[in-house]
Amino acid sequence: MGKIKNGILGAVSGKVGPVIGGMWKTIAYIKALPRTKRKRSVKQIATQEKMRFMNKFLVPFHPYINVGLKNEATSQTEISAAFTANYHETIVGVHPHLSVDLSKFIFSKGDLPMPPDMAATLVDNTVQFTWKSSKQKWANFDDQLMIVLYDSHLHKATGFTGGVNRNANTCSFELKDSFIGKALHVYASMISWDRKRIANNVYLGNLRG
Repeated sequence: MGKIKNGILGAVSGKVGPVIGGMWKTIAYIKALPRTKRKRSVKQIATQEKMRFMNKFLVPFHPYINVGLKNEATSQTEISAAFTANYHETIVGVHPHLSVDLSKFIFSKGDLPMPPDMAATLVDNTVQFTWKSSKQKWANFDDQLMIVLYDSHLHKATGFTGGVNRNANTCSFELKDSFIGKALHVYASMISWDRKRIANNVYLGNLRG
């Protein structure tokens, strides 16, 4: 049982309800009682590990998610939107054998149309992107290309978010040294010049250097 020294306005000594009081170098203090640690169930552990896995996977994609899911982040952050979009759709397996279906990975969502027949090929140390022109609703010649290249072994991503117009129909991306010779998963999306409209990203395959 706790005691209140010197009346109701005095210091608390011992346990009183959910708090405990005491003295330290003549200073009165109170603190919350430590929570009792309960053993987690197998299902709880699996869920927590799946969430941790997803959060860790998203890290190298943060710069692209912040652009590509901007319109999805009305009541949450862009990273939270990416977590929600990918948690149930792209994770494969159960803890401790978790992986991501990279062909379904989402970092960009919106109603801006992607150009048709987009493709990526590897020539020496350069990834060559090509696509065709077409007249599509909401599409403009000055829409900007966004590309992401991901090395699943290094768990690193590279790319850019704008700078090449839709009407260019081609783009060359020279690989950094750390990505040369690696198997790269390639994605592309489009954003309007003012970044108000965004496309759903597309998966262009796995290029092996």
